[in-house]
This record gives sequence, structure tokens and C-alpha cells, in this order.
Amino acid sequence: MFRLSLSLVMVFTCITPVITHASEAETNADGNSFELENGVTTDQYSYEDAIMETIYVESTLDSDEDGNPDRIAADIIRPQESEGDLNVPVIMDASPYYESLGRGNEGEIKDTDGDGVNDMFPLFYDNYFVPKGYAVVQVDMVGTNNSDGCPTTGGYEEIESIKVVIEWLNGEGRAWDVDGNEIHADWSTGKVGMIGKSYDGTLANGVAATGVDGLETIVPIGAISSWYDYYRYGGTAFYNNGPGGLASRVTTSDRVEDCAPIHENIRIEADDETGDYNSFWDERNYVKDADNIKASVFVIHGLNDYNVKANHFSNWWEALADNNVPRKLWLTQTGHVDPFDFRRAEWVDTLHRWFDHWLLDIDNGIMDEPMVDIERGADEWETYDSWPDKDAKSVKVRLAPANENSPGTLTTGPVTGNFVQSFTDDPYQRESEMVEDEQSAKDHRLMFLTSELDEDIRLSGVPEIDIRATVDKENTHLTALIVDYGTDVRINHTDRGEGIRTLSEETCWGHSTEADDACYKETEKTTHEAPYEIVTHGWLDASNWKSLDFTDLLNPGKSYRFQWDTLPEDYVFKAGHRIGIVIAGSNYNNLYIPDQNRATFDVSLGQSNVSLPIVGGKKAFENALGK
Repeated sequence: MFRLSLSLVMVFTCITPVITHASEAETNADGNSFELENGVTTDQYSYEDAIMETIYVESTLDSDEDGNPDRIAADIIRPQESEGDLNVPVIMDASPYYESLGRGNEGEIKDTDGDGVNDMFPLFYDNYFVPKGYAVVQVDMVGTNNSDGCPTTGGYEEIESIKVVIEWLNGEGRAWDVDGNEIHADWSTGKVGMIGKSYDGTLANGVAATGVDGLETIVPIGAISSWYDYYRYGGTAFYNNGPGGLASRVTTSDRVEDCAPIHENIRIEADDETGDYNSFWDERNYVKDADNIKASVFVIHGLNDYNVKANHFSNWWEALADNNVPRKLWLTQTGHVDPFDFRRAEWVDTLHRWFDHWLLDIDNGIMDEPMVDIERGADEWETYDSWPDKDAKSVKVRLAPANENSPGTLTTGPVTGNFVQSFTDDPYQRESEMVEDEQSAKDHRLMFLTSELDEDIRLSGVPEIDIRATVDKENTHLTALIVDYGTDVRINHTDRGEGIRTLSEETCWGHSTEADDACYKETEKTTHEAPYEIVTHGWLDASNWKSLDFTDLLNPGKSYRFQWDTLPEDYVFKAGHRIGIVIAGSNYNNLYIPDQNRATFDVSLGQSNVSLPIVGGKKAFENALGK
């Protein structure tokens, strides 16, 4: 999305390191010397005189089925001195968006005047890091911008198209310049760090999961870890023809027609009709290959990101932990937003030290710091040693019955008796209708509330839903919402900017030229006072009650046990607030519901529960409830 500023007034502020002591010269394991200032690399090389080149790396792919190997285009900027004895590491941002959709909050593209020649390097990485002794390489994913072939929405071809460039940077494979001369990366140390938001970060995840040599670290921002989880949740589709439509949208403009048959095949293989997990999705599941990862990983994700939902970071993070991958995590209360736009100064400093450590072997202590940063309120951050919190324990919360005109309650004790309460699915019911008027009974939801909390409660992890119910249809959908009821000032992540507002003032991060400046518009958090916050969601296609691998239609009137997870969270319910759990049917806000059913659910309360990962466990939960 492009955000337009109506202001013509621009204030330029150059951000430069504050010198507190003399620079220090050091040499790393690659034999390169570099200058440190305040413990980080400092500017040594001219950005204006940097070498810029476009190269084409040969792959073994033929994704457009034209009989010729696809060549993958990459734009490189590196210090002029790297033409001599200087070898430099690489910061790589591989993307499908360099031709038209653009990168960053201001939608920067490579070819700004449409003459077919790339004029600039989007984002600040080149301006900031090249003078410090890094190369920046921006790769056009297969089938996009200047690369051959056709995109396949997360498939093998896309990952391989980036992997071959890393291999070339490590002396393998062949590449040519724009004049057709074969060239070699004699200037590269072979060490690569990939970074990127959204699709770009997804490519980093996928390439890391191949275990390619030379990839030392990745920094995925709001990135997909399994494409099934992007287009599906619990067997229910978010979009119709999502993968095929995206592949067509990012394809190089003059190749859309040639790639149409490939994209039609993607539509068929994705199987929107059932929403089941199949071999198409398994190929695009990078989590299952996490045991191949050799790179360190710095994950950044919005807890309120409902584009690339938070289960992408949590499933990936769990796999990283299982495989003892060196890692770091930032969780923000914004939506699908880059840290450059929600925590700019701290982000640039942290990223600088991260790359210095992993690409230049500088012992700067970054891995000795707390592993996890979590935003609580607007620009209010806390640090932790792990996620989920090591003291979080699953608390089984049971659903106690409601009176005729009041909500049910939540308890850790048993619910005895054969209590059955019912609701009817309304496929056009919005989330606001599900959660508002929490003290009132409604036909299209079940509502359960705690009393007002005596103490704060912290939830850290993945809540689990376990509902026993009979349904009068062969298929239907279920929604679970966990809600914080209590008026408070919160980040407005549902607004157009997903929690940020773009300002007219600019700050500069690195060196500029006439064609490529290092200055970007500042942002600020947007907040609002609201009576409730939907903390997390979870959805299920009831016909996938046994497995996501196959559809098993329901027998109307038979009792079923429906189990599914909500999205992960780390949230503090404040004293004086109430915790609410809503059980409903289809979710008009988030799910593509083709059958528009109106099933009636009879829920057996005594056999239903929600497991909440509470820091301090059952004791902390009951203390907060005054028990």
C-alpha cells in the first residue's frame, strides 16, 4: 500500500554516529581491516564512488518452460576499493516487488523513470552500510523485474532463484554483466545476510531452510514461514485463488501472458475447494525443513499483523528453538509494519550490530543481550530471555453456563451437569458484532467472561480451543476470540497505517547522491481509546476436525470434538479489566466462506475448555480472579 503525504514541507535531519572516542582499527578472520567507532563499523568508503552493476546469474530453472535456463538479475553496489584487495560481505534483499509495487513505506522501485535502467537501490541499506564496508545486493526474484521465468508463489523455483545468487557469491555457478561478459564475485567474502519485509523476508526464510553455504544470517520481517498458513487457517481459505493471483500480480509486466498457464496450474493445485493441506502446500512449508538451517535468525513480527499472521513467527520460532539456531526476536503491537517505521533509531543501531557480528565476526555483545523485545504500549518496550516466557504454563479454563440474559463465566474448576448452550452461524456477522455488548445474550455467539481482575495477568504463547458440540450441517466454520474488556489507550493497529502515521519530516540514514538519497519520512504511533481489544483469533473449517490433510464431512446431530489453536500472543490483561472468550461461527472479516452456511451449534459446556498460556500458571490466574 502506498501512503500519500499532502504536505509539501520537508525537514531534513542527518543522523550520524556520535563520536565518543577515537576510531579503532581491527582485522577480522577474513583478513579485512575495518574501523570501529563506539563498537560498530564506521564510514570508511565513498558512497558516491561506489561500484554499481547489474548481473545475471544462470540457474538450472526453466520456470517459464521456454527451453532456456532462467537467468536471475541482481543489482549490486559495493565500495570502489572492492575492485582491488578489499573483500566485503553482502547484505541481500531479494524481492518480487522491485518493478512496480515498490519497497518500504514510500514504495521505492529500482527504475524510477521507466527507461528500463535501474536508477536506485530502494531502502536505506545501501546508503548506510556500503560506506561501512558492505556490499548490498538486491535480487529480482524469478519472473519479476529483470529476471527470466515465472513466479510460483513460494515454490521451489522462487527459492532456488535466490539460492543460485548466494552460490555465485561463493564462487559457484556462472554470471554475466549487461554486456554479456562473464564475471566473478572476486570481491565477495562469501558471507551473506538476507533481510526483508513480507515476501522479501519469506524468501529469506525459504533460502535459509535449504541450508545453503554462505548464508550466515537472515532478518525476516513480517515474513511467511508456511504459505498454507498465509492462505488458510484450520482448513478455511482466506482468499479465492490467492497463490495464482499473487503470482500473476508480481510477474514482470511483459511476461504475464506467457506465465498464465503456469499460474492457472497453481490455482488448480492449491485446491481452494477443500482448503486441505497437500503436496502443493508442503513444498511451500519452510518450517518442516528448519533442521537444515545454518544461519542465525533475527525475527521481527507484528502481534497484530493480520496480513502475515503471527503464527508464521511462532511456528518458525519454535522450529528454530528445537534446532538450537542462534536467534533474536522483536514483537510489536503494530500490524504489518517495518521496524524502520515503528522503532527507527533503535532498529538501525541493532541491525548494524547484528550484521557486524554475523558478517564481520565482531564480538560486540549483541548475543549476550536479552533475546526478546516486546512492545506493551506505544513505544513502551520490555525485554525477556525467551518466548514464550519460560514461566508460562497452560491453564485449562472451563466454560460455565450463562443465565438467560447474561454471559457465561470462566472458571478453573469443574462444570458439572449437562449444560448445553446453542448459537446459529451468521456468515455475515462481523467481529465487532461478535464481541460488542458483552453483557447481552446474542443468537449468533456464545460469550464467557471473568469477573474484574484484581491483578494483571500475562498471556504468553498459543491458546488452544477444545469444544464439544453437535452441528446440524455437514460442514460449517468456527471462530474463537479472546478479548480484553476494559477501556484503555491502545495502538490503533486496525487503522490504515496499521498502527503508524507517516509524517512530513524526514531523517537521513547514511550517505546520499542525487539519484539515491538516504532520507525517509518519519512516522509516529497512532493510538485510540477503546472499550475492548480483540487479543487473538482462531478459526476452523469443521470438516477438517480430524486433520488438515483431508476433508471429513460431518454427520448432522453427531457429537464432535473440535480442537484448534488461536494465533500466538504476548499480552497483559490489566487489573480492573475482564477476560472474554467468544465462540461463534463464520468470520466475515477474515475468512472466505464459499458455502455461506447457517449451521446451529449445540455446545456441551462441561466437555469444552480453552487452555491459556499464563505466566505463573493456574495460581497466577486464580489470584487475579480473587480466589
